[in-house]
Amino acid sequence: MSKLVSRIGTVSAFTMVSRVLGLARDMLTSSLLGATVWNSAFIAAFTLPNLFRRLLGEGALTAALMPNLSQELETRGRAAAHELANKTLSWLFVICLAITIGAWLGLEALTYANVSEKWIIAARLAQIVFPYVLFICLAAILSAALNVFSRFGVPALTAVWLNLSILAALGYAGWWLGEDLEGKTYWLCGGALFGGLLQMLVPAFALAREGWRPRFDLRVSPRVSEVALLTLPGILGAAVFQINIMVSRGLALSVNDAAASLLYYANRLVELPVGVFAVAISTVVFPSLSKAIAGARLDRFSETYKRGILLCWLFAAPSAVGLLLLAPSIIGLLFERGLFTAEDTLATVPLVIVFALGMPFYSFVSVETRAFFALKDTKTPVKVAALSFVANVVLSVTLMGRFGALGLAVASNVAVIVQACVLHLALGNKNLDTRLSSLWSDGAKALMASVAMGGLVWWGESMLEGWLKVAVLVPVGAIVYFFALHLFGMKWRELLRET
Repeated sequence: MSKLVSRIGTVSAFTMVSRVLGLARDMLTSSLLGATVWNSAFIAAFTLPNLFRRLLGEGALTAALMPNLSQELETRGRAAAHELANKTLSWLFVICLAITIGAWLGLEALTYANVSEKWIIAARLAQIVFPYVLFICLAAILSAALNVFSRFGVPALTAVWLNLSILAALGYAGWWLGEDLEGKTYWLCGGALFGGLLQMLVPAFALAREGWRPRFDLRVSPRVSEVALLTLPGILGAAVFQINIMVSRGLALSVNDAAASLLYYANRLVELPVGVFAVAISTVVFPSLSKAIAGARLDRFSETYKRGILLCWLFAAPSAVGLLLLAPSIIGLLFERGLFTAEDTLATVPLVIVFALGMPFYSFVSVETRAFFALKDTKTPVKVAALSFVANVVLSVTLMGRFGALGLAVASNVAVIVQACVLHLALGNKNLDTRLSSLWSDGAKALMASVAMGGLVWWGESMLEGWLKVAVLVPVGAIVYFFALHLFGMKWRELLRET
């Protein structure tokens, strides 16, 4: 248990470092590019290789590969594990190279189509950054192999290299050598590509220290076939999720030049706390769910699932309240030196508030999906994700005409709420006790503690200025929140230890 807690702490800490650097990257990008068509076009363009990163490099493939790597390591030793890694890397390289060539040709055709200038700019930028998919997909497999060898630190730092590279490119070259918005955007693309290269090389060197040597090997073995078959269902679910993001950003680009940028920055602020506690909770809960099913202890499974939902609420509630109160100050500080207009800054605040209100449901979906995976049911999450996608598209098209970017944010939130509720109901149909009535008492205590913390934040806002609002009120607010939990009689320490 102590090792697990230590690993959770390592992953959470490095995730926080990555999020903070990502926030700094976004601040610098907004300072140099503002809410212009070039910034929105880059965001839309970089989404394309990230779509294939989710489909091919992370998630489904690594989840299918790691058990097989572990079995090879256990039964045949390191050499066999290295061989399987090389075969997977070789096939993935061929597939990603073919996709990159096909995407480049498709984007080239788009530049000759009868589309607006903003889409041509986005297509040109996508042609530049699409090779990122080669680096990051291979990096994901290298990181999965490191995790099998109990090397968790280097994989957890993967996103850090991208953020540092972009910060360096924009902070020096983009600032001094980029004469206009176009030039600065090209430096941003270069920083993204170099960051992807670092993301691949760093885990490659770390894995080499474990005895691995790269080898191009396209031979098909039973293990390779098994990895491929296990990957397919997960790809479908990831495809629905990523296509959802692509459609949302495409619709945002159609609203106006600033919409995609503003939605992106608002969502990134909300992802900062969600990314930290959601990763930690999923890491803790999933093994417990799997062990409960393996031992046919359905009561233990239900108890662990409920505890996971409560943990999500325990961290999401104060985070949401804090963002609701600090959103104007944070947005103002982020954009005060950039090219964002006062109207852009003002328009971003309600977007952050809307996303903050949906924060608990994003966390619930993470735990619920893990519960289905523990039950070896990969089809239900895909079906529900497809339902969420349809809801998002229908609501987006309905609301964007009247409410613009705010309508897209509302549609995204409603879609994830639908996803969370349907997943929970579907889980209850598997003869499991998933009723949450026993959580109402602790949930209410967390809400009251969040309100108490919110009162302090509201009072502190009028007493402090500038960055002091964030630097002081966030840590002090956290202390007040957990102290209030103690006063209300919630045993949150026991909850964390039992998990």
